Amino acid sequence: MIRIVSFGYGHAEPPVAEATYDLRRLFRNPFHDPELKNLTGLDAAVYEHVRATPGVESLAQVVTFLAVGLHDTARGGDITIAYGCVGGRHRSVGLARLTQELIQLTNRETAIEHRDIDKPLLPPSAH
Repeated sequence: MIRIVSFGYGHAEPPVAEATYDLRRLFRNPFHDPELKNLTGLDAAVYEHVRATPGVESLAQVVTFLAVGLHDTARGGDITIAYGCVGGRHRSVGLARLTQELIQLTNRETAIEHRDIDKPLLPPSAH
């Protein structure tokens, strides 16, 4: 199985994973848009915002390729891919969702966990 975890660096240490991607400086943050701030990457508006960000689709494709390769190398053993942003509610959730969708196209079993999605928003100074 390929596990995908989204998380927020502002809440706790990153989860143990074969590959972890720090999204804090790479992509624009929906937190700064008043219409998206209180939503999450599970909401269509945030998910589309994340997907429309330049570089996101490319990263998801590369991570999918890596995850499938690691899974195959592990002889079917479980592997974990993690995405982290500041609060774990927007960018990391969107990338985790997109990556899961792409991996599922390869007919491999996936599981997704949004570790910090229900935690409170962090103060603007954290972003």
